Amino acid sequence: MAKEQKAVEPAAHSTGDPHAVYPTHYDVKIHTLRPEGTCKATASVNINGCFAVRGVKVMESSKGLFVSMPSYKAGNGEYKDICFPCTKDARMEFDDAVLNAYQQALTQAMSQPRQSAPDPTAQQAQKMGM
Repeated sequence: MAKEQKAVEPAAHSTGDPHAVYPTHYDVKIHTLRPEGTCKATASVNINGCFAVRGVKVMESSKGLFVSMPSYKAGNGEYKDICFPCTKDARMEFDDAVLNAYQQALTQAMSQPRQSAPDPTAQQAQKMGM
């Protein structure tokens, strides 16, 4: 069973209006970059520091890159999202945040010098005193 959870009333920020809409902040972490295949990266997204979404994927299709939400396979073979933004605007914000983080991670990975794997024969020769 999950940890004990308590219901929390939404904080009425400085305006005092509990129904006010505040900007959404997305903290995106790209975990894995994959140059091959259709799945280009995996990520997790923390929304406003209070809701985390894991298992987000950056996918590539013939139409370009897109964000895939965590999903499960239904009995009819169809994939269903486990969680998702409910409005078109929220979906666009979410996707933009993930794709921007992906582009930054890709740029950073490309700018880092590649480290080649150590040559095992050279290491063996060095151990033998050659």
